[in-house]
Amino acid sequence: MTGIITRRERIIDNEERQRVRLMKPPTDAQRVQEWQPNDPAFWESTAKPIAWRTLWITTFCLLLSFSTWFMVSALVVKLSGIGFKFTPQELFWLTAMPGLAAGTLRIVHTFLIPIFGTRKTVSISTLLLAIPCVGWGYAVMNPQTPLSTFLVLAFLAGLGGGNFSSFMPSTSLFFPKSKLGTALGIQAGIGNFGVSVAQFLIPAILGIALVGSSQTFTNPKTGATSNIYLQNGALIWVPLVLLGAVVAWFGLRDVPVQASFKEQLDIFKEKHTWIMTSLYIMTFGSFSGLAAAFPLMIKQIYGGFDGAPDPLAFAFLGPLVGAGVRAAAGPVADKVGGAKVTMVSGIGMLACSIAILPFANPGSMASWSGFLWLMLGIFFFSGIGNASTFKQIPMIFPPRQAGGVIGWTSAIAAYGPFAFSLILGAVLGSGRNGAPFFIGLAIFYVINIGLNWWFYSRKGAEKPC
Repeated sequence: MTGIITRRERIIDNEERQRVRLMKPPTDAQRVQEWQPNDPAFWESTAKPIAWRTLWITTFCLLLSFSTWFMVSALVVKLSGIGFKFTPQELFWLTAMPGLAAGTLRIVHTFLIPIFGTRKTVSISTLLLAIPCVGWGYAVMNPQTPLSTFLVLAFLAGLGGGNFSSFMPSTSLFFPKSKLGTALGIQAGIGNFGVSVAQFLIPAILGIALVGSSQTFTNPKTGATSNIYLQNGALIWVPLVLLGAVVAWFGLRDVPVQASFKEQLDIFKEKHTWIMTSLYIMTFGSFSGLAAAFPLMIKQIYGGFDGAPDPLAFAFLGPLVGAGVRAAAGPVADKVGGAKVTMVSGIGMLACSIAILPFANPGSMASWSGFLWLMLGIFFFSGIGNASTFKQIPMIFPPRQAGGVIGWTSAIAAYGPFAFSLILGAVLGSGRNGAPFFIGLAIFYVINIGLNWWFYSRKGAEKPC
């Protein structure tokens, strides 16, 4: 069934054309008048080059969005060492705020593409990323910067997280259904790499004099000092953000699909909107939430032992694994079906979350390798599910609704960093027992495995996809 435009899908497409108002003929070169990517002849002759150019430009901008969204998680672990007197709970709040903003802003971004089009939405959204980058760069250079300012700047870092819910629905409009798993997998996978890029690149450039004066960093365990330039971790993104905004403005086009805000609200009448939202919380909520909290989790659970690991030396590995497998899993979902792949994802995450329990309440560094490998397992299976759920949505819903559902589900799942950071902060407190957190995850995974099997995966399912 996958890869073939069925009679049912053609009927849905015809119904969709009746519901969606087409734009008037284009008045400039930035708009495309006709757009039928599911027509093989039109795809090969016209749509294919436009679609792939759009994919690569928006993917680059999405990578920058994730990098600026998750730069906070790499910066906060250094704040105490350069003299800021924040408690562990306050640091978890700083890692939580970008997720709060991202989830909220993604709700807004869900409705932007049918109203403003791809070109304006992507280019302006990318340009706005410069605000938190410049703000964080200057804030860390002033040791008198209060927590309240950092909380505002952490919230603004969530601008990058919000972009996902307009960039991905935009891409879903440019490609035929038979290629959506591949296209969305590539875009989201490479975009998700921004998490690892931030958590890997930021520590690597802190010793280089680029802008401003250095800070003296004191190792809390050994008392050893070194000079770092923490502002580099924020300011390094500014020229790349400006480049991305310019390329998007001149390189992107709009396709003739338009709907008002009110018309787009019809997705909330569908029960499958809410089921797919829960499934995407299971996958991307876990990916983003654990990615944001992983550095502080390592520091809190294992930081008190002799020979404790450097959080930033390992934290980037989880998002790297999850993002890489997401890009690879898209074509697999196109071939075998998204629901089957989501089953594999959910069962894998469940197994890892149960197996990690003894390693999440360690008595020594002997548990460290087991903890790390099982965390990477959760990231691996969450990445698989991130790709497969986005294959399921366009098979369940007609094109415009599918774009809205992709935006909505990703909006709610983007609260993952906020929820995970706060829950972990409450569970861990000043201790190192993270087992209750993973028990809660396991219960949530069981519920979602059941939902996916009943509605989408089993023989005779209501919406096999």
